[in-house]
Amino acid sequence: MAENEKEIAGFSKMGKREKIAWLAKNFLYANPVEVVKEFAEYWHDNIESQKLLDGFSENTLTNFPVPFGIAPNFKINEQVYAVPMVIEESSVVAAASNSAKYWLSRGGFKAEVISTKKVGQVHFIYHGAKEKLFSFFNSIKEELKQGVKHITGKMEERGGGVIDMELFDFTELEKDYYQLRAYFETVDSMGANFINSCLEEFGSQLQEKIVASDIFSAAEKDVEIVMCILSNYTPDCLVRAEVSCKVEELGKFEDGKVSAEEFAANFQRAVNIARIDPYRATTHNKGIMNGVDSVVLATGNDFRAVEACAHTYACRDGVYRSLSECKVEHGVFKFWLTLPIAIGTVGGLTSLHPLAKRSLELLGNPNAKKLMEIIACVGLAQNFAALRSLTTIGIQAGHMKMHLTNILASFQATEEEVEKAKQYFEDKLVSVSAVREFIEALRK
Repeated sequence: MAENEKEIAGFSKMGKREKIAWLAKNFLYANPVEVVKEFAEYWHDNIESQKLLDGFSENTLTNFPVPFGIAPNFKINEQVYAVPMVIEESSVVAAASNSAKYWLSRGGFKAEVISTKKVGQVHFIYHGAKEKLFSFFNSIKEELKQGVKHITGKMEERGGGVIDMELFDFTELEKDYYQLRAYFETVDSMGANFINSCLEEFGSQLQEKIVASDIFSAAEKDVEIVMCILSNYTPDCLVRAEVSCKVEELGKFEDGKVSAEEFAANFQRAVNIARIDPYRATTHNKGIMNGVDSVVLATGNDFRAVEACAHTYACRDGVYRSLSECKVEHGVFKFWLTLPIAIGTVGGLTSLHPLAKRSLELLGNPNAKKLMEIIACVGLAQNFAALRSLTTIGIQAGHMKMHLTNILASFQATEEEVEKAKQYFEDKLVSVSAVREFIEALRK
């Protein structure tokens, strides 16, 4: 132990109960026995299953359960899916389900993968004539590709591999800094390890070939590889999802008070605002990612990478904008989403996590392209649901009704109180204070 009780050596070597007891004493200031009991409630009953979960991370104390839900009735490219969604936010699964059902009778969703190219970078420092470097690079490009055949062989058998590579000059921004940018096809795997292995080999080869060449001076041969790493920005790994129908087929809203034409005009205006204003665009895109991340998580993919890429893509022209677009033209309502998303259906957690495997089975064990299409459609459905509420009854009416259960749980409401509360708030605005007053009145 360190001198300060809040500092510790060898924490990773301690057992779970010992770790929890130490945290209880030094950070939670609680009874260690009670804290251990609380954490242990979420341990998996099956020892082997718990070992598997523990292996996904480090210094694990317990599991953090998040609801696993299903959004049925998703008709995508004429095929109907029941889509698994993992998320803790109230109303997300319900909203996606409502949108799916709404579009089920209007032709469903159409989706198409535009491209699947992924990117990796070798960042390096070169002190010398840039013309000489570029000329040399162009002469050894094919050699560099051949030099990773021991890595790319299996991937090439599946239809993937290294597509191309380019050299970029950033010396005006950072002294002597250049970048080798390589492009990859990884088929059904996300491909992070594959790409990084290729990049490290590219870096070593580039360094060796420059040192071995007669055209460079001693100073020019002093090449420093700064880092070799894939980029999570994949603007050429794109999928597009859309819905469309005649305006009159949209139906009426808010008990007939809002006509199909009014709804279409208001909806298009709401999307246009998110195309103009970054403040609105941020919340607009967050709603899209509610749907996207839920399916990404359920299938064992990297939602942080997907998030980072989507938001970078949203500001690709210098202004942060909506990822979705809308057009009302010649009597037709059209709403679509273009999303850059690099995911996989083999390798990583998709193959290890039992529920991720089950999620993929629910979706018919799709390949990566098919999963990209499904994810994009759920994001579009989520966006449609949010904008539909915003432009008609308002977002809070539906959201707070779904949130009512959580509010009641925070007041430790009994089953009888929950039932009475749901009946009472059927036609009333839900808020924390209103629910508190209702519960207090009941208990008096």
